[in-house]
Amino acid sequence: MLYRISVICFLIFTFAVKQLTAQHLHPYFNAAEYKQMLAIIDRSGDSPWTKAVTPYPENCQMVYRSPEVGMKNRWDLWLRNDDVAIIHIRGTNGTAVSWMENFYAGMIPATGHFQLNDSTRFDYKLSNDPQAYVHAGWMIGLASMGPDIADKIKDCYRKGIHEFIIMGHSQGGVIAFLVRSYLAYREDIPKDIVFKTISSGAPKPGNLNYVYDYDYITRNGWGLRVVNARDWVPETPFSVQTTRDFTTVNPFTDIKSALKEQKWAARVALSYLYGRLDRPSKRASRRLQRVLGKMLSKKVRTVLPGYQPPTFAQRHSYATAGTPVILYPVNGYDEKFPFDGKNIFTHHMLKPYLWLTQQIYDTPAQP
Repeated sequence: MLYRISVICFLIFTFAVKQLTAQHLHPYFNAAEYKQMLAIIDRSGDSPWTKAVTPYPENCQMVYRSPEVGMKNRWDLWLRNDDVAIIHIRGTNGTAVSWMENFYAGMIPATGHFQLNDSTRFDYKLSNDPQAYVHAGWMIGLASMGPDIADKIKDCYRKGIHEFIIMGHSQGGVIAFLVRSYLAYREDIPKDIVFKTISSGAPKPGNLNYVYDYDYITRNGWGLRVVNARDWVPETPFSVQTTRDFTTVNPFTDIKSALKEQKWAARVALSYLYGRLDRPSKRASRRLQRVLGKMLSKKVRTVLPGYQPPTFAQRHSYATAGTPVILYPVNGYDEKFPFDGKNIFTHHMLKPYLWLTQQIYDTPAQP
């Protein structure tokens, strides 16, 4: 009897070890893995950021390219020889429509639904937090590609592929955040799938409530944000923090009652000063939501007839998401990639991202 128990325990242990060693994806930043991602981005075909600065990616091939959908959105599916699937989301492709998606920066709830076009309603959940909000334009990208991505993931899963990298550069990188959240909350996506997200040169996807949720579901190094410290794109969109953007428990929740406890002269002075500080930020937030949200909705409908967004939030406070991997400019960077006053995307291209990765991670450390 003891012998049988020992054999069973040994078999269970052997199976567990095999399962662990069979996993090919690992958390945190891997320079070789990231350079392979840059090579895949380099093959997106018609993106202005790609100038064939990398060799063709080794040990993998593209197995699917989606049609252009939404506002000139597209994604590719690559398969590595070790059965890791790579979901690459294309960035801004240089057209006016693709750029409009970026500027359509009104905030909408991270859970809800909207009418994408005359025939498609998109239901989604990207966060457990009811106060989480995300970028309206990039949500169109998610709505246009998300269901197709989910279907292909399930197809791959049925074929025994259980590990996926979700990645992109620039607009593709920020939509990668949203795709990861979308997949996390879809009930039909198997929970034993391993996802790793690599967002390169990505802007800010939503408010701090959304970011906290994203960083939680990708905790321990499974959601990366790779940034060239000279690149201005990850600093966008415009952001204004108001007292409405703080967590529920904060000093501003009942500021009027607190001021009433002061003596008359102090109450008048403090109320005046508080208003001078509070009202301008709220006014700026409303203006950004009106111009980059409601007004641009009319333009979006010319591209997507029947589009109806959810109600815009009275918020416009964007935050960065993901575990940061900072490609800090080392000696020689500014000479190699000089700014001439006009080439505003010089630090956002793939070439400086690749060069910094090589300089920082491929060069032996100096004694």
